[in-house]
Amino acid sequence: MAERMLQFVRLSQAQPEKRDIAARRSDFGEIYREFAAEAASAQASRCSQCGVPFCSIHCPLNQNIPDWLKLTAEGRLEEAHEVNSATNTFPEICGRICPQDRLCEGNCVIEKGFESVTIGAVEKYINDTAWENGWVKPPSPRQEKPHSIGIIGAGPAGLATAERLRSRGWQVHVYDRYDRVGGLMIYGIPNFKLEKEVVLRRWKLFEAGGIHFHLNVAVGTDITIDELRAKHDAVFIATGVYKARDIEVPGSDLAGIVPALDYLTASNRDNLGDDVPAFASGGLNAHGKRVVVLGGGDTAMDCVRTAIRQGASAVTCLYRRDKANMPGSMREVKNAEEEGVEFTWLAAPDAFVGNGKVEAVRATRMHLGLPDATGRQQVAAIPGSEFSIPCDLAIKALGFDAEDLPAMFNEPALAVTRWGTLKVDHRTMMTALPGVFAGGDIVRGASLVVWAIRDGRDAADQIEAYVTQKASALATAAE
Repeated sequence: MAERMLQFVRLSQAQPEKRDIAARRSDFGEIYREFAAEAASAQASRCSQCGVPFCSIHCPLNQNIPDWLKLTAEGRLEEAHEVNSATNTFPEICGRICPQDRLCEGNCVIEKGFESVTIGAVEKYINDTAWENGWVKPPSPRQEKPHSIGIIGAGPAGLATAERLRSRGWQVHVYDRYDRVGGLMIYGIPNFKLEKEVVLRRWKLFEAGGIHFHLNVAVGTDITIDELRAKHDAVFIATGVYKARDIEVPGSDLAGIVPALDYLTASNRDNLGDDVPAFASGGLNAHGKRVVVLGGGDTAMDCVRTAIRQGASAVTCLYRRDKANMPGSMREVKNAEEEGVEFTWLAAPDAFVGNGKVEAVRATRMHLGLPDATGRQQVAAIPGSEFSIPCDLAIKALGFDAEDLPAMFNEPALAVTRWGTLKVDHRTMMTALPGVFAGGDIVRGASLVVWAIRDGRDAADQIEAYVTQKASALATAAE
């Protein structure tokens, strides 16, 4: 072990410096400054190189985190990048948007008085350096294979499958209903967390590696599942989940009440330079408005922080549980608080009030009771505790469910679970249709980018095994 490791006993945990709060509020640039090489190396040296690395165990990709931290501490950044990218298709993206406080860093075994190792920021530093130095290469197979796969969805699960199969020589075609590659990484996550060039450069890299993208193609309308199955040896469905969960309370039909994804997509498209009539008209623009966001997950944090940057006059996040029970990243909550978001904890909406257009959200105070069967505390209303929050724009960030894919794809043979997600054999990742696989959020429900990457990489292995076995059986039968 290099002598420079185990430095947590003398070095404190440090994240890259944040930009000034006033500057952050005025633009959509990423909030963290670049890690200086010396600082990144020093923070990596805090790793204890433990024999059972809980950081790796609690990373959905089971990355060799202690290995690339050690290489970073020694200044061997190209090797650190190679180790990191061997298990992660998008390390520069995960370094930015993974909730490390709940995954790798949250399970660091260094005594809590010393604080965990700064893993996410070091991962971002390693891979930004790799891009700057040209170390990131397109998928480059040693030998081309005749087999092809059709992938439905150009989000993280679909792209991870595409990259893994293309690097092994497969002919890969990705179909997506939108006009850019990236899925929610492009249209759902704001620039201050993930600048769009970081995603778009991956698209260009994959095209250079021979992956074919068919954009503005809606499966079920422009092309059918049967046509895809006829064109390709296997099909992988990675559409994600886009159907917004709703809340049925009086006044839900008032103008000025919008789903979170519509709001975020409009903002991201505007930042990309697109013509967005709903943004230009003010319908999906928070400028000068009193904004109330309903929900407590990462999407809610994206909405409140976007509203701040658009120039809202007041931004309130309304959540029915307390801060400790928020499902979103605590770092994001802290960033939102710094930027001027007001949080109203333990309060649930009862109604939207207004005359044709929302003017206030009426809510009731809640209290946490005993845990239910899942171990989570139940919430109950406090009688007589109703109050109102003035509001010109209400954003519902209550989570996402699966769209009705059998109906959208006009393929009733696609079996679904009681939650509407696709039903698969969890050993093979195959759906009820032979040769049609699925993974990511459309199988597990709304989840993290890192889990989508894991599913995509696993699906590539299962698809390869299936097609290889099928081709071998056909060859044997022909003899």
